[in-house]
Amino acid sequence: MALDLAMPILVVDDYQTMVRIIRNLLKQLGFEDIDDASDGTTALQKLKQKSYGLVISDWNMEPMTGYELLRHVRADDSLRTTPFIMVTAESKTENVIAAKKAGVNNYIVKPFNAQTLKSKIEAVCGA
Repeated sequence: MALDLAMPILVVDDYQTMVRIIRNLLKQLGFEDIDDASDGTTALQKLKQKSYGLVISDWNMEPMTGYELLRHVRADDSLRTTPFIMVTAESKTENVIAAKKAGVNNYIVKPFNAQTLKSKIEAVCGA
């Protein structure tokens, strides 16, 4: 199964430069429908308004972290199955384990390139 380049993707990061970088990488890969949110609270509101094929979220954000966002998504029956990739600058084993336990589909450590992002999306969304 090929990647669905038309699927809507939500990029969640409080650092606008990172949002731009991820958005540009996604566009390089051929994705067009890309929304963004600057924190978990805003992301949760957007997730309730629109059906996303994938969430790519930073871990470290205020007031709601990517980890808390992930827990909210997995606890919500209508959002539970949404593929979720966590992005972080830290590769702490306990964070990876916590995210896995909370139901993250995949994990990317910054910095990363388009190829890394593509392989993670393929692993999550089935290519």
